[in-house]
This record gives sequence, C-alpha cells and structure tokens, in this order.
Amino acid sequence: MFEQTTVALASSPVPEWLVRWGIQVEHALAPARDVVRPVLSSWWTLAVWLAVNVLSLGVLWRDVWTRNRNLPSLMKFVWSLVVLYSGPVGLVVYWYTGRTQLDGDSLWKQGFRSTSHCYSGCGMGEVVGITAATIILSFPTFWVVVTTFALAYLAGFGLTVGPLMQEGVGFGEAVEDALWTETPSITVMEIVAIGTDLLVAGSAGWTRPLFWTALLFSLTIGFAAAYPVNVALIAVGVKDGMGNPAEMDGTPSAGEGSSGRASRGD
Repeated sequence: MFEQTTVALASSPVPEWLVRWGIQVEHALAPARDVVRPVLSSWWTLAVWLAVNVLSLGVLWRDVWTRNRNLPSLMKFVWSLVVLYSGPVGLVVYWYTGRTQLDGDSLWKQGFRSTSHCYSGCGMGEVVGITAATIILSFPTFWVVVTTFALAYLAGFGLTVGPLMQEGVGFGEAVEDALWTETPSITVMEIVAIGTDLLVAGSAGWTRPLFWTALLFSLTIGFAAAYPVNVALIAVGVKDGMGNPAEMDGTPSAGEGSSGRASRGD
C-alpha cells in the first residue's frame, strides 16, 4: 500500500531518485509494517486507544489541578496535547520530567520537555493538515504531505515565537531564534511521522480505523525520533533547554529563575 503511495508521487514534483529510495525503504520496513498494520486496522484498537488517551488526560488534569497549578499556562496546554496524542506514553513523560515534584533535573529530562513543547504544536498542525487535506480538500498524496508538513512546521514554530515575544523579545529576533533552534527537530519529527503514517496507512480512507490509528501511532514515533535531536541541540548549546519545573513553586526566586531569556529555544 505504501508502494502504491510512493508510485503515486512519481507524477508529482518529487525527484525520481527519491521515489526509488522510498520504495527501498518500504521494502526494508515491510516486516515491521505487516506486524503493526493488522493491529491498527481494528475499530476496537481505535476505541481502546482513544479511551486510554482520555483516561490519561484525566489523570494529567487531576494532577495539574491538585498539585501543579504553578506550572505556566502554556506548559499545561503543551502537556495536555502531548497526553492527548500519545496517552500513557505522554503521561509518563510528564510525570518524570514535567512536574514540580522533580527530585532533580538532567539533560535527558530537559530533552523530553523540549521535545514535548515542539511535539504539541507539530502534532496539532499535522492532525489538522492530514485531515483537512484528505477529507475536506481531497488533495493527492504529494499535496497532503506538503500541506501537513507546512502546517506542522508553522504550528511548532508559532509555539516558540509566541512565548519569546511574550517575554519581551522582538519579532525579528524571536523568528531568527526559532529558525535555528526548532527547524532541525521539527524537520526530523515530521519526516519520520509523515513517513510512518504513509508506510502504515498508505492510501487508507478516513472512514477506516487505520487512517486514525496510524495517525496517532505516527505522532508518537515522530516524538521518539525528535528526542535525540533535541538532546543534542541542548548539549551543544544551540538550545538552552526548558526551565526546571521544580523551581516553579510560586516563590519570587523561582519566578525569577524561570522567566526571561532562560526559556529561549524551547
């Protein structure tokens, strides 16, 4: 099915060498796809997945409301989207890296928070892009991919530029900062996520459960792919990393430590 999608790209502006490479990738990943696809093709899988994600979202909101109200409103929104996309996986990431009850911070925790920030916006753009381009606009495969990538990039980019400007950074500087810090991770995340969706779902129509389960599955795979990129960017100083949520306890010193330019590049 993915090969049919790849062949369909042959009549688009995609270079022939890239189409051939896509077919080779499909052949290499066919065994994994053949294991995953039957599971994701069931309405029961979709129903259980959505139920588990909603339950995980309820656990998140309860914890935020009872124990973590001091988290910035933007991060509450970010974690809600992360858990909405990835259910218990996103909840585990929040629980061990995003709560104010952290015993200590580390590079790997900063990497998860930075990836989650990017993931929340990119996921939103990807969901809107795929559904709109497929269901509403009925675009061919090439333009579905272009639309999805563009909206995902803009959404992830916007969730970086907006907070920077709220902190007093000028628009031009915020855009330049976001270009350097977010483009690598967004690009990797979306190439992997969109590629996984095409690989697993192929030309599945939106009335089939595989269309939706593959979308959710691909988002989580994209998160996993972008994580090491963000860790590397933080390690070499391209990104500053996000502030330690354990310092957001409402005290004046904590407020000073989590404000201003410290959150640049998240």
